[in-house]
Amino acid sequence: MKLSAMAKREEKWALIFVAAPVIGFLLFMAYPIIFAFFTSLTTWNGAKGLAGMLDRFCGFDNYIKLFGDAKFWKTLLTTTIYLIGIPIGMILGLLLAMGMNRKIPGVRVLRTMYYVPVISSLVAVSILWAWVYNYDYGLLNVIIKSLTGLHGPNWLGDEVLIKVSMIIFMVWKGLGTSIILYLAGLQNIPRSYYEAAMVDGANGFQKFKNITLPLLSPVTFYIMITTLIGGFQVFVEVQVMTTNGGIGYSAATMVYYLYQKAFESYQLGYASAIAIILALIIFVITAINFWGQDKWVKTID
Repeated sequence: MKLSAMAKREEKWALIFVAAPVIGFLLFMAYPIIFAFFTSLTTWNGAKGLAGMLDRFCGFDNYIKLFGDAKFWKTLLTTTIYLIGIPIGMILGLLLAMGMNRKIPGVRVLRTMYYVPVISSLVAVSILWAWVYNYDYGLLNVIIKSLTGLHGPNWLGDEVLIKVSMIIFMVWKGLGTSIILYLAGLQNIPRSYYEAAMVDGANGFQKFKNITLPLLSPVTFYIMITTLIGGFQVFVEVQVMTTNGGIGYSAATMVYYLYQKAFESYQLGYASAIAIILALIIFVITAINFWGQDKWVKTID
């Protein structure tokens, strides 16, 4: 069927609008991934451009070396440990959102205060928390000493405490996002559901278990996916708050190790192999979550 001039014009503009995100994906997603994978098959150090890369082709040697690299496995373990903060942040976010969903004086001020860390510079707040954790004059140890008379621990100088410190900071930094999203989800639940449950004699816990939690599951799923992806990409906090990844490399993450290999040791091929493995881990975990969402994610009918 022959299209009219107006239909052809609309089709042309439709293709233009569709082309924009496709071109963006090809330039900023597909090309970097393909380039990183090809680089991971070389021992390229950045010299001589693409010609230097071709001269240093090594196949899958970087991946073989990577799986025998103790530092890589240590950073993977540390990165996984940091993910403990995700459920903690989600639980705290839900509890605070439920509190802020009530009509209490100053609730808007509280919402703003909790969201300020989210929009603040990550470098700036990392420096601030490094001061808070300082062994000699940090705010946290000053409070501990004033309450107990004892000097507080070396938060960033102990292999275990440094992980705890980083998790606390990450939970604090991301709490505002969870609160806002849960608050929006709570306000989207029809009041009639709670009124019907009240008529049936349901108590507060039963309403929370059978109405609030199921109907907030889409929000929970979204927060879980985004925070998992972000949790595997922690870098700035480690770079700013620690020296060389902390004592015994105890605070270093996969991205921090990748950065050191790429921009300090100039092992761009090896760093690219780390990036590809990290991308595969994130992809697999995300795919598993999407595959299993139908079993627990509910929607409002």
